[in-house]
Amino acid sequence: MKLSVVIPAYNEQDSISETLLSLYQTLAREGIEHEIFVTNDNSKDNTLQVLERLSLQIPTLHYETNLGPNGFGYAVRYGLERFSGDCVAVMMADLSDDPEDLVRYYYKMRETDADAVFGSRWMKGGKVIDYPGLKKFINRIANLIIRMMIGIKYNDTTNAFKLYKRETIEGIKPFLSPHFNLTVELPLKAYVRGYSFVVMPNSWTNRKYGESKLKIKEMGSRYFFILLYCMIEKFFSRGDFMKKKSAKTASVSR
Repeated sequence: MKLSVVIPAYNEQDSISETLLSLYQTLAREGIEHEIFVTNDNSKDNTLQVLERLSLQIPTLHYETNLGPNGFGYAVRYGLERFSGDCVAVMMADLSDDPEDLVRYYYKMRETDADAVFGSRWMKGGKVIDYPGLKKFINRIANLIIRMMIGIKYNDTTNAFKLYKRETIEGIKPFLSPHFNLTVELPLKAYVRGYSFVVMPNSWTNRKYGESKLKIKEMGSRYFFILLYCMIEKFFSRGDFMKKKSAKTASVSR
C-alpha cells in the first residue's frame, strides 16, 4: 500500500528541511513505499529554493508551486488532486506532527482496512507540547460543538493530521473549503457519508520557527459554515452521497 504525504507549505524556509528529512528517514527506515508531495503555496521567502535543494537528498520528494488561488485549504486540495498513493496523509510543514505517529497510522490502516485513521491529541496516549492556552480552550469548545451537532464520537475533528484511503478522498469530493476549515470538512464528510475510521492517539508540538498561519478570529464563521453543510447533508440528503458498498461487502451483508 503506497503512502502519499501531502504537506502544504507557505513561508516555511526555516522548518521545512527538518520536517522533510525526519519524515523521509522515518518512512525509509520502515521500508514503507511512499511519496512526499509538498505544495509550495506561492511562498514569498526561500521555501522553493530549500525544496529544490532537498530534492537532491530525498528521492521520494515531489513538490509543485500553487500559483493561486492560495490559502491552506487550496494548498492541501492541490496535493489531494495530484497524489499517487493508495492512501494519503495530511501533515504540517512546521514540525508539529510526528512521523512516528504516521507510521502507526499506516500500519493501523493495513491491519484494520479502515477507510481512514484519525488522530486524537486528547485521548489516552495523546499529548500536546507548548499548546497555547487560549487556542486549547477554543479547540475544546469547537470540538464539543461538533460532537453535539453531528453526533460523531470523536473528540479532535479539528486535528488536520489524518490518513485517508484514496477511495475515501474520491468519495468525499468535491471539496468546498479554501482555508483551515478543510481540516473539519474532510473527516466530517467521511463520517457523514459512511466511511469507516479508527482513532489513535497522536502528539502535537508547537512550531519552533515563524508564526502560525491559522487566524482564529477569521475562521469561526468558516468552520461553522462547513459544520452546517455537513449537518444538512447528514439529515436531508437521503443518503445520496453515501459510500457505495463493494461487491464483497454486499455479499457479506446478505
